[in-house]
Amino acid sequence: MKRSSDVIALPSARPDLAQSYSASDSGIAQAISRAQENLLRQQRPDGHWCGELMVDSTLCSDYVLFMHWCGDVDPQLQQRCVRHIVRRQLPDGGWNIYYGGPSEVNASVKAYFALKLAGCSADAPFMQDARANIMRLGGIPQMNTFSKLYLALLGQFPWKYLPTIPVEMVLLPSWAPFHIYKMSSWSRAMLMPLSIISHFKPTRVLPGEKQLHELYPLGTEQTDLRLPRSEPFWTWRNFFLRVDDTLKFLHPLRLRPMRRRALEEAERWMLERIGEGSDGLATVFPAMLNCLIALRALGYSKKNPVYVKAEKDFAGLFVDDSEDFRIQPCFSPVWDTAINIIALAESGASPEHPA
Repeated sequence: MKRSSDVIALPSARPDLAQSYSASDSGIAQAISRAQENLLRQQRPDGHWCGELMVDSTLCSDYVLFMHWCGDVDPQLQQRCVRHIVRRQLPDGGWNIYYGGPSEVNASVKAYFALKLAGCSADAPFMQDARANIMRLGGIPQMNTFSKLYLALLGQFPWKYLPTIPVEMVLLPSWAPFHIYKMSSWSRAMLMPLSIISHFKPTRVLPGEKQLHELYPLGTEQTDLRLPRSEPFWTWRNFFLRVDDTLKFLHPLRLRPMRRRALEEAERWMLERIGEGSDGLATVFPAMLNCLIALRALGYSKKNPVYVKAEKDFAGLFVDDSEDFRIQPCFSPVWDTAINIIALAESGASPEHPA
């Protein structure tokens, strides 16, 4: 039977290393030995591996935005984030989302906004370069909806142009065509706090000098900021956009008899997954940050034990060394351990090795 091209075949037995290089090639053998020693040095006492996940500047940008939305800015932490963001600005003025990549509008707008909130002058040369690059990329209207939500929290994008996320979805039965447990775990952890945020729409009003009017090519009044429909009439995109139009039409009518119960259920669902024994909601940056926002929107104070633990779990993603401050998107002990075990086995480590 022909094997699918997207399936990686793992050998059932350790291959003969002599087939891939000469046993007399001492340079290769020494390199493999050093690589094995390096991996073994990084193994944790309980046997697992977990390396640092390196990503782009958007996580530090998001965190600066979050601190200003909360109205609780840690000046030292903010300054570390600013240094991280500035160091990653590209020669053309923008920021990318992967190493060696081109400037990307979401990363660039969020970096510019974070720097502006942190006190960087919009007239500084590096800010002017950033602004020019963002405008070349189309400005705020070209951002994705997830990034626009963070702008909406700070009053820089109209909530009415964001997709509605009805919290009542948590009440749908398992036999329904759409149900939260028919999503991936990662998507579910993202969507539940977002549904709470979508209900409350908690917005902090910024002073004029901190706003982003300059990143709208045609201004906010002259621009249609709705998500565009696709050309054919019957498409899944158009279907969901019409569903969203219906939800937006019903919202001011307050025909939401199940809203209170749904909010309580969504809150309960979230609390069950951030309590003792958890390292945070899905232990992934976006879900954990959304969880903090949702908790504040629900009325949890900064000193509430639930919020304190969620904030502590979130801070566990921080990496602060002498060279740089950065934030990891998540932890990766499972796949790091699996990959390293395979690497050691395939490079000749004995199955009886203590590791």
